[in-house]
This record gives sequence, structure tokens and C-alpha cells, in this order.
Amino acid sequence: QVQLVESGGGLVQAGGSLRLSCAASGRTFTRYFMGWFRQAPGKEREFVAAARWSSGSTYYADPVKGRFTISRDDSKDTVYLQMNSLKPEDTAVYYCAERTSPYYSNDYAGYDYWGQGTQVTVSS
Repeated sequence: QVQLVESGGGLVQAGGSLRLSCAASGRTFTRYFMGWFRQAPGKEREFVAAARWSSGSTYYADPVKGRFTISRDDSKDTVYLQMNSLKPEDTAVYYCAERTSPYYSNDYAGYDYWGQGTQVTVSS
């Protein structure tokens, strides 16, 4: 059973940075995509970024382009989300997710495994 465990959330002032980590374990099949999603109170879960595990190709939602960077470490089975120039509107619970299909998707329904989430709060 795949387990995804996020860490690195917290409280930061606007303009600051945080790095989220997601450690994966229990995988017995080919990993295709790892993604980050977020959900603010009263809003739907939305796509933030994704990476194709084999090639490292990356994909970003428009609101975070140029500010967030997704990366992975094969040796640690870990995916990261470096978040810079944070804004109050980035406040949300951030979730790590894994997709077992070889085709890219930014739809949360297309991801098969999820972490428990980590809170990110950006104060103005």
C-alpha cells in the first residue's frame, strides 16, 4: 500500500518561502506522476504542480508559475515543493498525490494516492 507523508508546512509572512516534502513508501508499481494540490477553506481542491517521475518534466498552475518549483529525489523517494514569494492567497492545506497512469493530468480525480496534507498559512 502506497503511503505519502507530507511535511514542511507552517506559518510564514507574505514574501517568504517554505519547502514542502512528500516521502513515498510502499510502491510496488511504476510511478508516473507526483503532484501537489491545495485546498483553501470553502474552496475546491486545486492543482498546483506535477512532475513526471521518469523524465523530471514539470507542470504548474498559472497562479504559481515562477514562484513554486517541484522537484524529486529518486534516492529518497521524495518529492518537494519549493514555494517562494508566498502570498496570502497561497494559504491552504497542501496535499501530495501520486498518479499511476502514464498520461499527464491536473485533475485531482486522476490521482490515486494521497497524503494527509500539511497546512500552509501566509500572513499579510
